[in-house]
Amino acid sequence: MTDQVTVGLDGTPESAAAARWAAGEAELRGARLDLVHVEEWLERPPLPVTTTQAQRAWAEGLLPDTAGELRRVHPALGVSTRRVDGLPPLALVHAAQDSGLLVIGSRGLGVVAGFIVGSVASATVAASERPVVLVRSTAGTGQPHDGGPVVAGVDIRHSCDELLAFAFEEASLRDTTLVVVHGWTPPPVVGYAPGLDLEVPSDMARALDPALDQLLSPWREGFPDVRVEPRAPIGQAAIRILREATDAALVVVGRRVRRSGFGGHIGPVTHAVMHHAVSPVAVVAHD
Repeated sequence: MTDQVTVGLDGTPESAAAARWAAGEAELRGARLDLVHVEEWLERPPLPVTTTQAQRAWAEGLLPDTAGELRRVHPALGVSTRRVDGLPPLALVHAAQDSGLLVIGSRGLGVVAGFIVGSVASATVAASERPVVLVRSTAGTGQPHDGGPVVAGVDIRHSCDELLAFAFEEASLRDTTLVVVHGWTPPPVVGYAPGLDLEVPSDMARALDPALDQLLSPWREGFPDVRVEPRAPIGQAAIRILREATDAALVVVGRRVRRSGFGGHIGPVTHAVMHHAVSPVAVVAHD
């Protein structure tokens, strides 16, 4: 874990909530907080105009005003500010390359609609190999379920060490329960064979328990203070994660790093959780 948390600021209520959440996270980690505002090239047209000057004046006040507010709430927190140029996704990823965490805001429409993850947020998640947390605009601290569990979605068929390391660390920092969810769907034959024993799906679910325990065993040993609740409910993975995360302090999901000319990739489960979770969502890149 590095000693810095970076947050992107653009003046929206969502980015303000992200800054408040990031300040609390930095304090938990004993880290510094780095506030970053990206000035896109369109903010600097060839000819100076009044709107551009006003925009620039507003941007110059955004960082110190936000830093001042956060220092009042977290007087022991080290806060730095930066203005950088470029396209926001790439500029934010570059700005956070020496940080342990990048935090950005994401527009929310309520419990049912959840996130609207715009192009900047999606592109940032897809481009970053650092964990990225998406935070909705909420009243107060920006932590709508402070004190709730950390919920991590895993796929027991694939290695996800980076995701579990992050999830266990977050649960340890918060002194809260870690709920590890592996959602799965029975083979179609289970639903369409009239003569099949109704207990078969339950037996299949119990058969997953040893695999899930084996996946978690080394992490339980490394984090003996963390209370772990492994769950393998029947159902689509994204839906099961979202149901378990209704009161979560943080939801943790993963995305596989794609090192190719076609850019980053966000899988369907992570994509769905990003769009519909009420709580902050951490997306952890892993091989």
